[in-house]
Amino acid sequence: MALVYQPVMQLSGILVSLLGWVLSCLTTYLPQWKNLNLELNELEIWTMGLWQACVVQEEGGMQCKDFDSFLALPPELRISRILMFFSNGSGLLGLLLSGFGLDCLKIGERQQEQKKRLLLFGGMLFWISGITAIVPVSWVAHSTVQEFWDENIPDIVPRWDFGEALFVGWLAGFCLILGGSLLNCTICSTEVHPSSVHYAVAEQQDQCQHLETETRP
Repeated sequence: MALVYQPVMQLSGILVSLLGWVLSCLTTYLPQWKNLNLELNELEIWTMGLWQACVVQEEGGMQCKDFDSFLALPPELRISRILMFFSNGSGLLGLLLSGFGLDCLKIGERQQEQKKRLLLFGGMLFWISGITAIVPVSWVAHSTVQEFWDENIPDIVPRWDFGEALFVGWLAGFCLILGGSLLNCTICSTEVHPSSVHYAVAEQQDQCQHLETETRP
């Protein structure tokens, strides 16, 4: 039964990981990491991402301006850029390695041990990619919560709130970790090798012949 579901689990792990990687790349470039609603002008919504700040106007659409300096960014945004790039790179490498390790791929059919190693490394890279996607998103969310409830900031000052990119990043990390877990579960599943099957059949035949010789008068 494990042999029947093993290719299905491998393909499911690849597809879920691919979805997580696409969402991780999307999270990196979305400008909605933070949202700011102005009570004085409710027709404008300010957003901030890792690369630019934007203002969304009801009549004029969206206007964005790139950040001038990397060093001028807050620490959570600087580290988030690096971690998201690392997440996207490790996720892409995991897709390449695990793709060559799939059982449904005819390449390297006689090198099963190497294909298992590729799946194992691919699954571990998906775990790393998922963790490095969740960490910056959670860090930005934590700093946003701290600033929102900071008592030293006057109540009249607008507060930043969670943006849509944070939820996309959490979903991306979950999909990457789930996809890597599915791939590693297929490696841990027990497999029945043809040599063991032939050995069991031969042993059973020897036992039958031994019983026949004993029952003969």
